[in-house]
Amino acid sequence: MSHNLTDRRIKAVLFDLGETLLEFGRVDVWRMFQEAANSSYAYLQEQGQPVRGLGGYKWASFLLIRLKLLVSDWTGRDWDSLALLRRIGERGGYDLTEEQLRELNWRWYEPLGRRAKAEPDLAETLARLRDAGLRLGIVSNTWVNGDALERHLEQLGVLGFFEVRIYSCSYRFRKPDRRLFRKATEELGVLPGHVMFVGDRLDTDVRGALNAGMVPVLKLAYTNARKRAPAGVERIEKLSELPRLIERFNAAASTS
Repeated sequence: MSHNLTDRRIKAVLFDLGETLLEFGRVDVWRMFQEAANSSYAYLQEQGQPVRGLGGYKWASFLLIRLKLLVSDWTGRDWDSLALLRRIGERGGYDLTEEQLRELNWRWYEPLGRRAKAEPDLAETLARLRDAGLRLGIVSNTWVNGDALERHLEQLGVLGFFEVRIYSCSYRFRKPDRRLFRKATEELGVLPGHVMFVGDRLDTDVRGALNAGMVPVLKLAYTNARKRAPAGVERIEKLSELPRLIERFNAAASTS
């Protein structure tokens, strides 16, 4: 690992997930919940599990999710959807294998995932970054267990580009806590000053990356519309702009 303090070249790129790698946009939350509840309920019935009526199942699920979100906001910690489903199954008398639990977790996520859009040349962009010698990873605030997220990324054909994948639901802290960013750099074996972090939120992505000593890049999205980024923070509209941006950054770092 290089410790040359004058060397500021980018050697790794970390990405946020929602509205960065995947664009979910503004969604009808209630409609999406209804679809997910219907799908997960149907799956439990298919597996012969002792589920209550659909109406009761929906309201119990809705109230539980609301409660978990409130607690998450209060504690500053994300919860793990798969772990929660496992506990619900134990209390409800479900007899599900680990594979079936993961499928149930997917059924809850899939309606949201279906709405997501990725840039049509995302795989090409990631390949250009990787082929330039850059190491790639993900650092995301999420309560969706990574199994569902990675299944989605695998379907898009891009999962293999990310050698490090950090999800806040697996830790006791979340962005902008610098520990989540530093966990990724430790696993990559790259000093924070050599890492570019690309995200869409000023409060968690840009702020957290700066506090962790990384180089932040703001991807324009509805989440940061009409908001002013700190001075010196680069902004991009598309991830496809990254290869050229990093080339310029590294060229400037080399000459300086």
